[in-house]
Amino acid sequence: MLTISNISKIFGQGTTNENLAIDDLSLTLEDGEFVTIIGGNGAGKTTLLNCIAGVCAIDKGKIMLDSMNVTFWPEYKRSRYLGRVFQNPLLGTAFDMTIEENLAIAYAKGKPRGLRPGIGKADAKMFRECLAELQLGLEDRMGNKVGLLSGGQRQALTLLMATIVKPKLLLLDEHTAALDPSIAKKVLQLTRDIVAEHKLCTLMVTHNMKAALEFGSRTIMMHQGKIMLDIKGQERENMTVERLIEQFGHQSGTELDNDRMLLS
Repeated sequence: MLTISNISKIFGQGTTNENLAIDDLSLTLEDGEFVTIIGGNGAGKTTLLNCIAGVCAIDKGKIMLDSMNVTFWPEYKRSRYLGRVFQNPLLGTAFDMTIEENLAIAYAKGKPRGLRPGIGKADAKMFRECLAELQLGLEDRMGNKVGLLSGGQRQALTLLMATIVKPKLLLLDEHTAALDPSIAKKVLQLTRDIVAEHKLCTLMVTHNMKAALEFGSRTIMMHQGKIMLDIKGQERENMTVERLIEQFGHQSGTELDNDRMLLS
């Protein structure tokens, strides 16, 4: 479903602030594969997602999505095939529009425009059923503006919006980092359920090493724009956070000193 071949991304090229954010990175994901990505600050995690989404143009390499060469596609064209949830719950929704209107916008992605009602009865019924599955009571608040929701409710809604039209690839960029632990746990469980139900190919960036090993079927650890560890199968099932830190030190030649990751 996703093939990344030897991509590199340099910010500030030719200046004193030049930064090699992605360094000759290659990665392949099969259809339905759920991969978690961890790494310290500046490891290149978010930059990798931005390169896939077309937010950042790569300096070399190739990106294939479901046999389509999207390397030179603009962001808006790639967005037809991608779902994305950001760290900030305020992103991904229109705060001054209702829950129902936000879902209608997401549901219309990739569909031809025409002169017809924006939200039909069948659509409203489907939205209500989808919201009910979140078990947050939002199905009874479809006329409420999104700006009135809590961070957790808003992030759950964003997750639903990103997947209401099945994307070829779902990108999750630390989408629970700004939430309280109990709410974050709920959103992670919703993520697992939605990904499993729709068999979505997923890349989930997280700072929580325990969650990285618990969710999905494969874990990648990045450092200085490269993939240092790629763990799956029996090796991943037997992996602990302590052993993961030890292997990272062995592969990178440096100790993991990211407090956010270690304390989580």
